[in-house]
Amino acid sequence: MSHQVLPPPVWVDKPNIFKQMVADLDSQTCVAVDTESNSLHAYREQVCLIQFSTLKTDYVVDPLALDDLSSLGPIFSSPKMEKIFHAAEYDLICLRRDFGFQFSNLFDTMHAARVLGYQFVGLDNLLAEKFQFEMDKRHQKADWAMRPLTPAQLDYARLDTHFLFDLRDVLEPELKEKNRLQIAREDFVRACKVDLPREKVNGSSWKRFSMRKDISPRELTILSELCISRDRIAERMNRPVFKVISDVILLDIARNLPEKDVDLAGLGLSPKQIHLWGSEILEAVKRGTVALLVEREHTKHPSEAMVKRLQKLKNWRKKVAQELNVESDIVLPKTYLNRLAEHPPKSLGELETIMRESPTRFNKYGEQIYHLLGG
Repeated sequence: MSHQVLPPPVWVDKPNIFKQMVADLDSQTCVAVDTESNSLHAYREQVCLIQFSTLKTDYVVDPLALDDLSSLGPIFSSPKMEKIFHAAEYDLICLRRDFGFQFSNLFDTMHAARVLGYQFVGLDNLLAEKFQFEMDKRHQKADWAMRPLTPAQLDYARLDTHFLFDLRDVLEPELKEKNRLQIAREDFVRACKVDLPREKVNGSSWKRFSMRKDISPRELTILSELCISRDRIAERMNRPVFKVISDVILLDIARNLPEKDVDLAGLGLSPKQIHLWGSEILEAVKRGTVALLVEREHTKHPSEAMVKRLQKLKNWRKKVAQELNVESDIVLPKTYLNRLAEHPPKSLGELETIMRESPTRFNKYGEQIYHLLGG
């Protein structure tokens, strides 16, 4: 499976080429999909590439050059066409967020490998293990919004989908053999229901600090002003907030109340940072010292009974997982764990309703779980 012989992927950046690709994809029963985003390089990340492979062709789509990708919608939502992803969750969130796509009929090769109990489930690990194929990981953190992309970057992007057919065809029989295909399929169906993370509100990143006991209410208030300023700067420059000023330095600023540029330098800001935004940072500190104190976020403390049930479930889940040689969440996914600990079912029927999206797990473990929770 050497990729020396692979023809270059089809670069899709014009409406006519896009149309030809969609017609080709429409005629398939199965396509492999991946995306590349620029989260390490932009304030608001976006999908910068969408890769598709059929058995014959690898396509790399440039969503930054095309105005309308809506004709991909029916492909993603088609129950008749299988979409193979590796680690689908993040791709699905990004595709849903940027283009509003809905999904059905997935096969996730990473999740399949986890259900089988593989220890290393990265695509590079699996390709090396199954096909002795070494992936070049140099481009993993590339800025995919940059144009033009190099031939090496395009090749890297295409390899994320090119081997997924082969990988799927190796993993599916293993799932059948271990009698775990049904559980994996139920998980693929659940994965299609994408929950979008809440849109980040400008400046709300200070709430990350609000649980800390070692930060006073005034320091927290100054931090909130600093976070608002940092977000504005990040948005203006279109870069991630951590590339503007780190959390560690922000906290130092809130504790030491700098008044001049020289104070900022003493707290670790570079001459360039001070030149670009020093005055904004000092203004934020001033505002924070006189502003009304912000309210800390309070976590709801679970009842003692709930904590006990959660611990029982976790211990049981861990034991079963060890026997099967898988991670604990394969036995009982986290969504069920918290729900069952918080609202223990009054009957087996109620438990069945809670676990209706994973009937195989219910049939296998329902009675154990029910008795464990005092049923």
